[in-house]
Amino acid sequence: MERKTSQIQPPTYGDFITILSIDGGGIRGIIPATILTFLESQLQELDGKNARIADYFDVIAGTSTGGLVTAMLTAPDENHRPLYAAKDITPFYLEHCPKIFPQKKCGLFAQIGKMVQALIGPKYDGKYLHKVVKEKLKDICISNTITNVVIPTFDIKKLQPTIFSTYETKRSTCCDAKLSDICISTSAAPTYLPAHYFKVEDGKGNVKEHHLIDGGVAANNPCLIAISEVSKEIFKNNPDFFPIKPMDYGRFLVISLGTGAAKCEQKYNSLMGAKWGIVDWLIHKGSTPLVEVFTQSSADMVDYHNSVVFQALRSENSYLRIQEDELIGTEASVDVATKENLERLVEIGENLLKKPLSRVNLETGLSEPIPEGGTNEEALKRYIYHQIQPKRKKKSPKRIIEKVFKLHS
Repeated sequence: MERKTSQIQPPTYGDFITILSIDGGGIRGIIPATILTFLESQLQELDGKNARIADYFDVIAGTSTGGLVTAMLTAPDENHRPLYAAKDITPFYLEHCPKIFPQKKCGLFAQIGKMVQALIGPKYDGKYLHKVVKEKLKDICISNTITNVVIPTFDIKKLQPTIFSTYETKRSTCCDAKLSDICISTSAAPTYLPAHYFKVEDGKGNVKEHHLIDGGVAANNPCLIAISEVSKEIFKNNPDFFPIKPMDYGRFLVISLGTGAAKCEQKYNSLMGAKWGIVDWLIHKGSTPLVEVFTQSSADMVDYHNSVVFQALRSENSYLRIQEDELIGTEASVDVATKENLERLVEIGENLLKKPLSRVNLETGLSEPIPEGGTNEEALKRYIYHQIQPKRKKKSPKRIIEKVFKLHS
């Protein structure tokens, strides 16, 4: 697919660099999808029914299920407009997740079967995921996206992260992979879905091979990677970016969306973990503790780092993190794709909008409500809707975002 000019103005047209980041989390991608539906509806109130999230952000980053959401928000149709509106993402999950993660019968023999399967191969074959992603994204490459995207994966042959970035495709066509291959790769969670192999060839015959698994093993929260990719462009004197100082985080405007966590449930403890062997770490009462631990710790460390840096540099109002920490039972699973559980996740996302805006307490490391911060819904409205002049002059969508961030801070 031929590269077309992006619809979004480059950052040099404004005073800020806008970033949207979406965590990994399997079926829990429904939670940020619900938030994004609200976000886009508010943008449409300002700029009309054709407004799309990709018009308002310089960079959209996503890991695992967040990578799939990122692709859906930024992949172009034949008119070079986003292939999906945000409101289409939740129905996509409700329709396809039960087929990606088919649920088996319960019972003793089923549990034994799960344990055996966990030892000899991935829980799911991934065939339906591959099929539906390739059908929807076809031959669209990462260089074709409406705005810049960043999607992390992990190469198990090289034992290092592989970051797919629109910026890199401008330097090497060997980095210009199909979005379908990238989405399948970043979603290939160990023990759940098989690793993905593909190769990319440039016009000179150079071939780059990839042996990839879920980006969540390296960066389940891709927010810091997105900031790093932009920083690299600034240091390389990319003409699309205005020069900023290395510590000038106030020039970034970041919205980071989590997929929920079960921190309050406290379902594991050291007495349990001390007795676990390989099987228990891989499957314990329907959960996968090993995967949960490294993906959640990865996401939390990024949030903690960003909170420290933005607060230390007195730019805390430039960083908005929306996350639900009170999931329980199957709500916290990445693959229990029953109709009841999926609908419950939609409800959780809607309720999260009504919850108080929170921020990490640097003393305790825990997320706490911000005094007089209002709800998450109100915070989003402040960012994109409130205090904008009703009779404002026509501006690029990104400039509208910047204005309300300024007013919020």
